Amino acid sequence: MKVNIAASKKLTRPPLEKVVLPHDASILIRHFHENQRNSMPFWHFHPELELVYVKGGNGKRHIGSHLSYFNDGELVLIGSNLPHEGFTNRLSHYKCEIVVQMLPDFLGDQFFKIPEMKGIYSLFEKAKGGLAFGNNDKERIGAQLEELAEMDKFNQILHLIKILKDLSQSTDYKILNANGFSLVANIQDNDRLNKVLNHVKENFRNPISLSEICDLVSMTEPSFCRYFKKMTHKTFTQFLNEYRLVHASKLLSEKQISITEVCFESGFSNYSHFVSQFKSFARKSPSEYRKEIQDIL
Repeated sequence: MKVNIAASKKLTRPPLEKVVLPHDASILIRHFHENQRNSMPFWHFHPELELVYVKGGNGKRHIGSHLSYFNDGELVLIGSNLPHEGFTNRLSHYKCEIVVQMLPDFLGDQFFKIPEMKGIYSLFEKAKGGLAFGNNDKERIGAQLEELAEMDKFNQILHLIKILKDLSQSTDYKILNANGFSLVANIQDNDRLNKVLNHVKENFRNPISLSEICDLVSMTEPSFCRYFKKMTHKTFTQFLNEYRLVHASKLLSEKQISITEVCFESGFSNYSHFVSQFKSFARKSPSEYRKEIQDIL
């Protein structure tokens, strides 16, 4: 199968989100509700760190080369220039979403390098891989972020430092993109990788061959395999299967359709292979996963 290369040229690097700060503030805080959703680009990056709290609901994490699915809300800190998608949509069933964006040096070049701020500086460094925090942090910090959104500008700064200090002391977190990528400096590499990622997002329900992808980025198969493994620390087949399995997790949680339908809707052509892959990915069968989600909800 040949790909229309001309049509794919528009799928280049993720768009740069231009974060526009209020004239009287050093951080941007936005508070969204389900009837006033976050409409930021589907796949984007920015130099600002981003602290996101989703109260309740479920959704997909796509941060760098990491793919996973969350339930019962989310608290995540995304580092500077780390490409990511939005966390909510009309099917997420969340109560609210709070997004805090700040430059790494929003309080000055040296502020977070003084001894008292060592923990927060370390937190920012770890956030380059994207941090997802556990349930206790999510509930406690989430409540503080809801208060933050209602404060005046001066108290927002003081309160945010306390929140960051609290997060820096947490031991209940996962580094989502530990071996993945942040936005690479080489624009040609960045454009090439994002052509691949966008093509997968648009076409994962259909068969995608390695030769098709190589045609898309004008590379030989051996060169592309080395390139993709270097950029994402995964083979292309691993990445494609993970994307399909995350979508399957979403369908199992959100739609009352049969597991066979979930299999084919997620791009798998063989049911036994799908179940085997899902067990390896989620450490439980699709039916066990669905029951666990229903119990949570």
